[in-house]
Amino acid sequence: MPPRSASTPSPNPLARARRVVIKVGSALLVDGATGRLNRSWLETLIEDIVRLRRAGKQVVLVSSGAIALGRRHLGLPKGPLRLEESQAAAAVGQIRLAHAYKELLEDREIPVAQVLLTLEDSEQRRRYLNARATLSELLARGAVPVINENDTVATAEIRYGDNDRLAARVAQMISADCLLLLSDIDGLYTADPNRDPAAAFIPVVRAITPEIEAMAGGSASEVGRGGMTTKVMAARIAVAAGVHMCISAGAHRHPVRRIEQGALCTWFVPSETPVAARKQWIAGTLRPAGSLVIDDGARRALKQGRSLLPAGVTGLSGRFDRGDTVSLVAADGREIGRGIAAYSDQDAARIIGRRTADIEGILGFRGRDEIVHRDDMVLQ
Repeated sequence: MPPRSASTPSPNPLARARRVVIKVGSALLVDGATGRLNRSWLETLIEDIVRLRRAGKQVVLVSSGAIALGRRHLGLPKGPLRLEESQAAAAVGQIRLAHAYKELLEDREIPVAQVLLTLEDSEQRRRYLNARATLSELLARGAVPVINENDTVATAEIRYGDNDRLAARVAQMISADCLLLLSDIDGLYTADPNRDPAAAFIPVVRAITPEIEAMAGGSASEVGRGGMTTKVMAARIAVAAGVHMCISAGAHRHPVRRIEQGALCTWFVPSETPVAARKQWIAGTLRPAGSLVIDDGARRALKQGRSLLPAGVTGLSGRFDRGDTVSLVAADGREIGRGIAAYSDQDAARIIGRRTADIEGILGFRGRDEIVHRDDMVLQ
């Protein structure tokens, strides 16, 4: 085992965490050859959770595995599934997955709750706050919430598509201190270590740069949907909310204890001051409703902390209403930030490129001077 200094910030963020989110991948929970639950491994994870709780920590589980479990019972073939097949498999597998967690946790006198979320539960502000309140109450009552995406009803257009980003949104939602992504790989490498023997391990990431994003690859697991790309995307959400995020190999017995003991893993370390709660939500939006293309002058103004005025917008795309989240895109097509639109796409299309003084004459009413206010904006 490598020394702690090689892979873990000092002190270990998990040691001082009060609230922890643990994401468990399908490849860990379900045997890829048989499609059956890997119960002996799961028991060691539950023992880790019991130990965390005895140390005064609150724990939330984000668990994959429903589709992988359900497909065997329905006789579905290996390989990619159609949407309706995935939904049917999820319906069958979720009840088995929930029962396994209920049995193992309640045997240790720990109440367990099942929470199924869709993308809209984190993208729509009111539903986000409702979900946050529910989870906070469960934790206050001593329960362990077990969360999964509601694959039975989620469509291709309104789904997370992976539980890495779902887990990051949950960590952000409940103001967690740590997010542990238990995976089939022990962390981030400069290249895919299965293909490049010279790939170097990266123990700590303090800034998610384009170079870090370029190191991410696809999923190596047949039963899982996430890959390193989604984990880095999850890290961007987590660190913006002040959450330490860890990627660690989870196939070992007692995977959380190994992290506590300094096992090889990659930690994504947030800045000292997380952005305000409203801006966390904006930054974490996975699917903006539309986009605004801005000129170089507006881009420079935004970097100086100013709002986005209609005069600095050269184009737009998508359908959005006032209050929806939109991407802010530079002239070269690169997303530079996100914000809450002060106008619908139809009204915005009429005023972009125009002076603020012209807004009332064009629209027939006096709206905001800014198309996105600086307080409703997060830059990357």
